[in-house]
Amino acid sequence: MTQAGQRYDLLAIGAHPDDVEVGAGGILIDLSERGYRCAVVILTQGEMGTGGNAEIRMIEVKRAADILGADIARTFDWGDTALEDTLEHRTELARVIRTAGPRVMLAPYPHVSHGRRQSHPDHVAAGLIAINAANLASLRKADLPGDPHLVKRIFHYFLPPKVPPTMVVDITKHFDRWIKALAAHESQFLNPGKSRDYIEHIAAMARSFGIQAGCKYGQGLYAAEPIRMSDLMALAEEPGD
Repeated sequence: MTQAGQRYDLLAIGAHPDDVEVGAGGILIDLSERGYRCAVVILTQGEMGTGGNAEIRMIEVKRAADILGADIARTFDWGDTALEDTLEHRTELARVIRTAGPRVMLAPYPHVSHGRRQSHPDHVAAGLIAINAANLASLRKADLPGDPHLVKRIFHYFLPPKVPPTMVVDITKHFDRWIKALAAHESQFLNPGKSRDYIEHIAAMARSFGIQAGCKYGQGLYAAEPIRMSDLMALAEEPGD
């Protein structure tokens, strides 16, 4: 569902309609079950995807958001395969950030090309737009409506192979619901015309992150800034401790 003017704890940015589900869908499910308000912002219509079209993909993303327990804060049409970090795009996303007021943002890793065959530039552009828009939203002199808003943390998903995660969120108990959210993107992941089982591939990535962190399934995030801890021993706690 789309909510205008709603405030959120977390805002997840995706270049395409299924990006957030693939890279961080289990995390959003976990947060929503903990009572946090989460929303998604989609920067393109995904019209260049192998399956479906812009209209179909918008229907699918609404179904997926309902499964995630997240709202859709805003969708843009900034050009699938043509996404760029421009002042106009930064400004429009900064408007959303000021309105939504998130403490945390998730966005694709912005520093090298990755994604399909490690080469999708839209993901990199989305990451750059997100971090630059967050900065703009915090500036008192920015030509934007509303009060300045400082996002406390930005974490990145869609990590390239040589970039290890700073943290892995255990999504094991949410795995089945996460798979349902992925399957909501039927044109992309249940398309018989595609040559491989993408959901199986995505699940294998979650299994790999889980192995690294000592759980069954996980989703990895990267923090560009150090993470402050007040209780070091909390990192050694097991679920249920």
